[in-house]
Amino acid sequence: MLEDLSIGKILLILLVVVIFFGPKRIPDIAQSIGKGIREFKKAMRDVQDEIQKPVTEEPKATATKMIESSTPSVTKTDSQSTTELKS
Repeated sequence: MLEDLSIGKILLILLVVVIFFGPKRIPDIAQSIGKGIREFKKAMRDVQDEIQKPVTEEPKATATKMIESSTPSVTKTDSQSTTELKS
């Protein structure tokens, strides 16, 4: 489809755009299109970060669980600590 666009056709399209919107509105339209493209790219990056975030955090969580399960937990009750203090 894009192979059929020649310089003459592109100039005709630009002429129609200038006639339809006027030369004063074209910069505003271009600015709006640019903002839309930037917002779209930002949204794409945010989605990619959200997808990659769980993948990178998952090994950390698994490693933390493995460390917690392999280390013995030492807890003292109040009766044990008071007995040690009296001795």
